[in-house]
Amino acid sequence: MDAGNDTGTGFLLLGPFPGLRHRGALVTCVLLVYVLAVAGNAALALLIWADTRLHTPMYVLLGQLSLIDLALISTTVPKMVINFFSGKRDISKAACGAQVFFFFALGGGECLLLALMSYDRYMAIRSPLRYPALMNPRACLRMASACWGGGALNSLVHTVYTMHFPFCGSREIRHFFCEMPAILKLSCQDTSLYEAVVSVICIVFLLLPLGFILSSYILIFLTVLGMNSAEGRRKALATCSSHLAVVSLYYGPAMVIYMTPHSSHTAEQDEILSMINTVFTPLLNPLIYSLRNKEVLAALRKVVGQRCTWRWK
Repeated sequence: MDAGNDTGTGFLLLGPFPGLRHRGALVTCVLLVYVLAVAGNAALALLIWADTRLHTPMYVLLGQLSLIDLALISTTVPKMVINFFSGKRDISKAACGAQVFFFFALGGGECLLLALMSYDRYMAIRSPLRYPALMNPRACLRMASACWGGGALNSLVHTVYTMHFPFCGSREIRHFFCEMPAILKLSCQDTSLYEAVVSVICIVFLLLPLGFILSSYILIFLTVLGMNSAEGRRKALATCSSHLAVVSLYYGPAMVIYMTPHSSHTAEQDEILSMINTVFTPLLNPLIYSLRNKEVLAALRKVVGQRCTWRWK
């Protein structure tokens, strides 16, 4: 792009990893991961919807997680793949703003959803007698709506503030999608006040939910240690360990990107962390939950068995 004042023309996406020699192989791998992630999350969401035995609060929230992951990875990867194989790098300012909005809406929603999933496990293990009354279908609907609505509200603030800054000089975004810190580096105005606002928002959407998750699991583990049934302890720990693995994969990179000074990590490190957060985590989530969950595996075997029987007939 030509140097000068903001003309609202758009940006150039340089990623992924402009200095990498074998970028074609990397993009091909990312495309394969995308296909597998879309298939895995879509299959898990459909399985939960189709099998009435999985119409419980834990699986309803898991289905919402699959939908968020499905949308999140579709927000960034298709544009990156299309740009790479078409030889183009441009993205309009409107499309860039849309990417920022959907990325933060889905990311913020996932942060809240993971916290509510820990609350669901806490209530199921700590108060099993009160659990059916507290975690009823209406409560699950409210929790899901709060995640989507809270994420959208969070994203609206980020999108408006990020895209209202004037951009001068180079329009090259050193990233594979319109990521907020990378965009702010192009602004010709001081963004320190907004970065302070981002830190406050991150406390609300990262630190507070993470603290809530850790507190819930401390209480859960104390309850599990007091169980008399070894099978009950094993099942509770298996369910909780799956969720904790997902929490670690998602919260870890996000906290490094948004809650540490930008000078402490390079553009390449940000791309690696974003790749983990937006590409590989959506792939691993359905695998983590399905491979370690007997109910999901039983439902999958039932569907596959019915399909094979239908074909044989």
